[in-house]
Amino acid sequence: MHKRVPRRTFHKAAAATTLAMATTQLAHGQGANERIGVGCIGVANRGGQLIDAFKHHADMQIVALCDVHKPTLEKAAERVGGEPAVFDDFRRLIDRKDVDAVVIATPDHWHAVQTVTACDAGKDVYVEKPLSITIHEGRRMVEAARRNRRVVQVGTHRRSSELYAKLAALTTSGKLGKITVSRAYRLSNMYPKGIGKVRPSDPPADLNWDLWLGPRPEQPYRSNIAPYKFRWWQLYSSQMANWGIHYLDAIRWLTGELAPASVCAMGGRFAVDDDRTVPDTMEATFQFASGRLAVFGQYEAAGNPIFPRPNPNVSAPELELRGTLGTAYIGGRHIQVVPERGGQFQDRTPRIEPIEIEAQGGNSDLTTLHARNFLDCIKTREKPHADVERGHRSTTMSLLANISLAVGQRIEWDAQQERITSPKEANELLHYEYRKPWVL
Repeated sequence: MHKRVPRRTFHKAAAATTLAMATTQLAHGQGANERIGVGCIGVANRGGQLIDAFKHHADMQIVALCDVHKPTLEKAAERVGGEPAVFDDFRRLIDRKDVDAVVIATPDHWHAVQTVTACDAGKDVYVEKPLSITIHEGRRMVEAARRNRRVVQVGTHRRSSELYAKLAALTTSGKLGKITVSRAYRLSNMYPKGIGKVRPSDPPADLNWDLWLGPRPEQPYRSNIAPYKFRWWQLYSSQMANWGIHYLDAIRWLTGELAPASVCAMGGRFAVDDDRTVPDTMEATFQFASGRLAVFGQYEAAGNPIFPRPNPNVSAPELELRGTLGTAYIGGRHIQVVPERGGQFQDRTPRIEPIEIEAQGGNSDLTTLHARNFLDCIKTREKPHADVERGHRSTTMSLLANISLAVGQRIEWDAQQERITSPKEANELLHYEYRKPWVL
């Protein structure tokens, strides 16, 4: 891809007492020179939200910004304040000696190249979800983090939720009994026009379209690809990964699962008439060797709620876990556990007492909490809440669903070897050939 940046010695082993002193000083925000220098790559939409989240923390300073769209870059510089360095090429940002950590919020097809480059340059990384666009990329990202001893936080911010942690304590201790089914959905009725239909055109003069495409094939610009609508084009993203990873990651956490043994997905473009190359309706079922199912549905032609609302005074649930003793519903600020009663031939007495847990005030801004955890781990060198391995395993679930849909078959998955055992030809979809000169 390019000449690698020499590794910095900023984060390499130093005397334990020196590290402890630096950590104490940073924790109290002592001195601008001791703040963590942050560079942000991709500063539109989610990137702008991450800028706001990181700005809450006095022990860091955003020193550099990068985006291939000049107006977006200029707007972000105003948002940051001061005089951050600005670039359209991420490699120049990573080269900077004052950048200790990189925040990546680019389209999915860029995450792997930028994360590996940053890790090899000695930078810690906060990378948005989904971690990668292929399973092969995800494993290479984990390897880059480990060989360089980098902190890599994936943007599955529910991992920093105290509310989800409380539910995990209930579910993993057996309070719900055996959880046999977990479910979540992405609901948005985009019928009839979706992202619209537009013809190819010249890219805007202030957009570096070639650098936006990066390792993906060269193709004409369309205004319903960039800057945000790329999420409905399978070359650059997918809604199964964009939304699915949040809930599939939570399900893995709440049930203690590493990976599914098999995946079956069905769906298609059934109702929405637009240029998308991903389904408007899709549902994937994941089966674990331990004996449970996880279901994620992407419904973009029907938006009415799926889950019951046991307590009408709290926010709508986003995730359901069905156990033999009780069913848990969790939303942004509330957990409710509804007791199970015996069914056919069984005692109808409630099997547990109802449980309700309300989030405390600090749980509402999970992105800010997630950024805080990342910054703390830069100092302690501990693994963050959404460590890259966790992010890779959860992203893999979404990507396997996309592969199952593409081949029209149930996928059998060997999680240790990270290979598809049936149908074996589906392994060809674990990665793709990058457009030159980009390499991983």
